[in-house]
Amino acid sequence: MYSTAFETSLFWRGFFIFVSHADQSKGEYQMKKGIKNVFLTAVASALLLTGCGGGETKTASGPVEGVPERFAKGEEVKIKVIRKIGGDDHTAQFLAGAKAEGEALGFKVDVFTANGDTAKFHDAINQGLQQDYDGFIISHGDDAATVDDVKKLVEKGKSVVTFDSNPDLAQVEGVTLTSQDDEALATQALDQLVKDQNGEANIVYLWVDGFPPMVRRNKVYQETLKANPGIKEVERFGVAAADTSVQTQNAVSAMLNKHPKGEIDAIFATWDAFAIGAARAIKEAGRDEIKIYGIDVSNADLQEIQGEDSPWKYTAAVDPKLIGEVNMRLLAKKLAGEETPATYDLEASLISQEQLQQSKNPVNMVNLAEIIEGWGKSDAFLEDWMEKLKEHYKK
Repeated sequence: MYSTAFETSLFWRGFFIFVSHADQSKGEYQMKKGIKNVFLTAVASALLLTGCGGGETKTASGPVEGVPERFAKGEEVKIKVIRKIGGDDHTAQFLAGAKAEGEALGFKVDVFTANGDTAKFHDAINQGLQQDYDGFIISHGDDAATVDDVKKLVEKGKSVVTFDSNPDLAQVEGVTLTSQDDEALATQALDQLVKDQNGEANIVYLWVDGFPPMVRRNKVYQETLKANPGIKEVERFGVAAADTSVQTQNAVSAMLNKHPKGEIDAIFATWDAFAIGAARAIKEAGRDEIKIYGIDVSNADLQEIQGEDSPWKYTAAVDPKLIGEVNMRLLAKKLAGEETPATYDLEASLISQEQLQQSKNPVNMVNLAEIIEGWGKSDAFLEDWMEKLKEHYKK
């Protein structure tokens, strides 16, 4: 079994960079009470990420009445959450949500991120296959090998839920493929861009091929260009790596040197790591005429959007913690022998810089629900018997 020490260290490094940046931004973003909330979230997430190393988890505590037979006797349920990408706030919150929901149901939950390493990702799945896990949540398995891996898990009697992975997984009997509603995410961001620019703009497209969510977002982008001939693509590029935001910042800086003021109106960033890098490059270059429309959200993103003179105006997103929670509920239903869908899309929301800046307090992932109605809340696949399990394991 893999240790999560590396993942945890990445999370803390990212968090303290986040805090340091906030301290250095002087009047741009005063953390005050907000930093306390973010810190508490970071502590919780970091502690949750230590699960794969065999830390303390809840243990069975006797029979439970009024729940499916699989859980009635209080026998141990072991879950493994394996994610291909990592090292970012979205990953930390996704894993934290899955782990917290599973442990609330009385499960033992281990998590692992491959930090973009394909070989480690598949090795983790194959190792899990040889171990005594009852179910798996597989995240960002984008290749054909992931389909083969999941088929092996199913053949061995394991329950499987996948997130943002190869669409062919929806054809594997018994497996649920979940996604953010990528079409809605792209549509919300692009519709706002077209509206703000009155249908006439030169834009830069930050995108990388090969990932199912990116493929779905690209389809909407192409349809938007076709429907709005006044929106012209000037440049497109993108890379998925451990330092995506840094590489994007460098690439956007170089691009801005090629295109003087007036040649670029907006950037559509299909991933928040792209948007953060682009925002930093734009501010350094003093190119405040360029506006960013992005996808995804995290604490670091919210800090950037709220910063003084930030070019990042809108981002469309789904709460990553909620994604983890809903995936775990689906897995629990499978373990209980209940019917589950082959696919499920989580509803997207559009977050504006204006909404955030109107808040009296700094907005973070903890209090974002006070700004965006319905944020972080869903009763999807939440059954009455799950509430009974949660109440039982509170004791």
